Amino acid sequence: MSITTPPRPLDVAALFPRLAPLARTATRLHPRPGSPTVHDSSVGGPLLWPADEPWPHCAGPHVWDGRKPALSPDDVRWERRIRAELTGRPCSDPDLPLAARYTPEEAAIAQRIKAGRPWPDGPVAMLPMAQLYVRDVPGLRPPGQSGADLLQVLWCPFDHPANPTTALRWRSTAEITHVLDAPPEPSAMQFRGYLPEPCLLTPEQITEYPDPLELSKELREELLDWSKWQAAGAAVDISHWVYAGDFYASQLSVAPGWKVGGWTRWGLTDPMPRHCPECSTPTDPLLTIASSEWSANTKDWAPDEDRANPTSLLPLPASQHPTKLDIARGYALQLHACPVSVDHPHIELVQ
Repeated sequence: MSITTPPRPLDVAALFPRLAPLARTATRLHPRPGSPTVHDSSVGGPLLWPADEPWPHCAGPHVWDGRKPALSPDDVRWERRIRAELTGRPCSDPDLPLAARYTPEEAAIAQRIKAGRPWPDGPVAMLPMAQLYVRDVPGLRPPGQSGADLLQVLWCPFDHPANPTTALRWRSTAEITHVLDAPPEPSAMQFRGYLPEPCLLTPEQITEYPDPLELSKELREELLDWSKWQAAGAAVDISHWVYAGDFYASQLSVAPGWKVGGWTRWGLTDPMPRHCPECSTPTDPLLTIASSEWSANTKDWAPDEDRANPTSLLPLPASQHPTKLDIARGYALQLHACPVSVDHPHIELVQ
């Protein structure tokens, strides 16, 4: 299976030569629902975790906001399974509420889930978010002189005062002789959108340019010069864009969705320094964990295969929202890593 990003509407570096030295290679991961094993690169799949290494837990605090009952990961899985069953189940009355279409067993499960789970009062087992083998992801390299060939990412399924709490592990697979068969799961989690759907990956390398907010003032002003864009002629029509900078930002600079490397997308805040807390070295974009693969403003990044094969009747096409994650109501969690050492702390950024 291959997943291919359509060519960009034009060669922006040819039109604006000062962008050329700023080009970076990013790897779009293109997660799609599947059944990964510990030997696969995946999102939300099982991890190749050493049996003799403790599983990471988050100490919190995990403060109940009093609005919604907590759910267990199995509650969320049951809800998704039932919804998938209902989607494919014939119904004579399309206006009938979903709850009225449950089987007795499904109704009992839904009632149990509605009752909620006790809010945790101690450390919470973290959930597997991603596992990336270096062999599968072009451009993925461990920091420093590490010989690691596997990156694992876990996170706490509860809100925190700042950004989501994540844990990174770089490993050498040759050193793992016994794998943990049944890792612990949190007894409860805060939101349905904090449990990633198991997905396999189809990595694809692309070229990115900086977010407009990271460009020099002179280059930003050059991008606003309509005469420069008109030089592209019939290659592109941006007449429907009120602001030429928006066209660059949405179509030509930073790709949406899950990816490794590339440039940082900004929006919630202006660019801020991202230096290693340990050694003050500028960090590099490592992994973008996205709520969706594209949005209304970035739909031209949707892969060719998804344009040709719309397969879902859900509000979001399955290919647009494959992981079922919802980070800060539709944003992305970007992880930045220190290039000096795998032992240095990473930085979390929601944008």
